[in-house]
Amino acid sequence: MADNTSFNERIIPMDDHQLQVDVQSRAERARWILDSPEPPGLLHELVSSIKETLFHCGMKTYPPSNNAKMKTKSNSKHIFSILQGIFPILRWGRKYTATKFKSDFFAGLTLASLSIPQSIGYANLAKLDPQYGLYTNVVPPLIYAAMGSSREIAIGPVAVVSLLLSAMIQKIIDPSVDPMGYRNLVFTVTFFAGVFQAAFGLLRLGFLVNFLSHAAIVGFMGGAAIVIGCQQLKGLLGLSNFTNKTDVVSVVGAVCKSVHHSWNPYNFVLGCSFLIFLLSTRFLCKKKKKLFWLPAIAPLVSVILSTLIVYITRGDKHGIKIVKHIKRGINPISIQQLSFNGSNVGDAAKIGLFAAVVALAEAVAVGRSFASVKGYHLDGNKEMVAMGFMNIAGSCTSCYLATGSFSRTAVNFSAGCETVVSNIVMALTVIVALECLTKLLYFTPIAILASVILSALPGLIDVPEAYNIWKVDKFDFLACIGAFFGVIFCSVEIGLLAALIISILKIILSAIRPGIEVLGRLPRSDIFGSMNQYKMFLPTPGVLVIRIDTALLCFANANFVKE
Repeated sequence: MADNTSFNERIIPMDDHQLQVDVQSRAERARWILDSPEPPGLLHELVSSIKETLFHCGMKTYPPSNNAKMKTKSNSKHIFSILQGIFPILRWGRKYTATKFKSDFFAGLTLASLSIPQSIGYANLAKLDPQYGLYTNVVPPLIYAAMGSSREIAIGPVAVVSLLLSAMIQKIIDPSVDPMGYRNLVFTVTFFAGVFQAAFGLLRLGFLVNFLSHAAIVGFMGGAAIVIGCQQLKGLLGLSNFTNKTDVVSVVGAVCKSVHHSWNPYNFVLGCSFLIFLLSTRFLCKKKKKLFWLPAIAPLVSVILSTLIVYITRGDKHGIKIVKHIKRGINPISIQQLSFNGSNVGDAAKIGLFAAVVALAEAVAVGRSFASVKGYHLDGNKEMVAMGFMNIAGSCTSCYLATGSFSRTAVNFSAGCETVVSNIVMALTVIVALECLTKLLYFTPIAILASVILSALPGLIDVPEAYNIWKVDKFDFLACIGAFFGVIFCSVEIGLLAALIISILKIILSAIRPGIEVLGRLPRSDIFGSMNQYKMFLPTPGVLVIRIDTALLCFANANFVKE
């Protein structure tokens, strides 16, 4: 009886008012469901994507205020937070100290000593005059320093992108026949590449770059390194006539034909001597990490010493090929040289897309790898926006496509850089070199530039990583090998396409044929696991437990799963 009474006391009867409120709330919920708002349109989605990419790191919300002074102050803070989102340097620059500048200054000078000779060599690889490699070390690093978020990445021309541009653009315009038209097309391609990179970041389409898998990049870089090495035989042997093709068969054939006629042994001896010196410094650096500065300054030392040797001995009179004239002065404006009306605009856009993807893949991979070492997060979309705008600005100031260099970033990191101010110091040092030192580089031998490029190539060939890919995933290894042999025996673009196609095929096959595991139960527990992988898991009598390894169950894999 007592239990009955307590139960009745807990039942509270609902009066008419409460019932009416309940009915109204139900009607309101039903009306909300039936009259739900329209989903946001495409334009709204695009604007939201751009705001999230640019401003999500710097935006702060401030409470509304009726006071006019407080409103003005709040608005100014709001504008400053937006600027911080676009230019991260405004955020961390307020906490910048003299100690950090000391580290960045030393790292920047070390970086410049490596960048100057490498940039001249990479310009030669891109079939451009030497000064354009130096120009590319001025404007893009300065723009990236203001807009980029990686602290260690070193911006400038790189070997793979230089090869890609020369290999694809010279099929449209021959640089030996029309050097001005070729140069203008390079600037136009750089502009399109920057537009694509910025668009990928603003629209948060960075996942598209991920279609070029890590395995494909390993194979592509290895193949490109071998092709670049073969092409440097022209400078190392002092050859005059050489093929414009990039496949190994054509390059080796051209070398064999030229060796019997026009090669000069002085170029070969000089180039090989300094190549041995450069490789030795790299070997010493691996043995003793404290000597990180040695391979960084070795290229500049090689250039200075070889230039003095040629000048003193008048080696140019004995067949040693030299750089000759390098135009003095900082970057001239090149907006008028961008060509959007000619017949090659479509080809320029296509090459720009290819180059943008390759440059982004390398830069984002380099930036993220060093960010993980330092323990901070790197936003890939913001990086793409920074890369895009720096290349758009670069195309207007006589620069060709720039990106993050792994070898120079490693030197920058080892030199103790704290922020991207090291890129600013490097750019200012290159400006000084352009203004004051170009005449001193007149007698620099071409063979030394070839040696500098050859010494940097071993870092692009990662055999242990290729073997690791083979052990982990055979299909990924197929993408790696496809890219490698495509670049070596066909062309750079064929190798890149082969890598993309194989990577996309892997994704499609993984969706169509997902892995299905039969699960067993660990005795005396509620833990289930794969019976193929773990022998201690036992089947449950009368019950089949399976796991379908896919996030997407759809018509494409329905029959496979059913079977």
